[in-house]
Amino acid sequence: MGRTHVTRKSRRLVLICVCGAVLVLAVGLILTAMSGSIVFFRSPTEVAAQGVGPGVRFRLGGLVQEGSLRRGPDQTIEFTVTDTNATVPVHYKGLLPDLFREGQGVVTEGRLEPGGLFRADTVLAKHDESYMPREVADALKAQGRWQEGAGKGAGQDKAAAADKTLGPRSER
Repeated sequence: MGRTHVTRKSRRLVLICVCGAVLVLAVGLILTAMSGSIVFFRSPTEVAAQGVGPGVRFRLGGLVQEGSLRRGPDQTIEFTVTDTNATVPVHYKGLLPDLFREGQGVVTEGRLEPGGLFRADTVLAKHDESYMPREVADALKAQGRWQEGAGKGAGQDKAAAADKTLGPRSER
């Protein structure tokens, strides 16, 4: 006589709540696992303005300042990264990418030391400002050191010149 009757509607509601709780738990676990591997990008101006603490891992991007490259023994390299507003000295030990040059774009990954030196363990050189992070590109545009489409147009002009010299594709 004390039979409880569970309706189809209430079973469906319980199932939806259980699925929602499992989904929230899964998203929480994924975000917790990823929090240790997320690395933020900062420009030299942001490093100076935000007062990034020593030991914090991040990516530093900008241009390699002209005249700042110094090579030491055992593949140690020191250079300065700038966005024309601020600079950050960088120390790196290892082989540099082939495209790494003064005045070119660079992204380094590592940690800031107490004295303000950025100790990089990864250096990525960029061949073209069209791959420049938006913040750095905006700073360079404001200084008049980079115009929109300058990198793209040069490559397209070279490709067009090659096409003219080699003739139509069907003749090659």
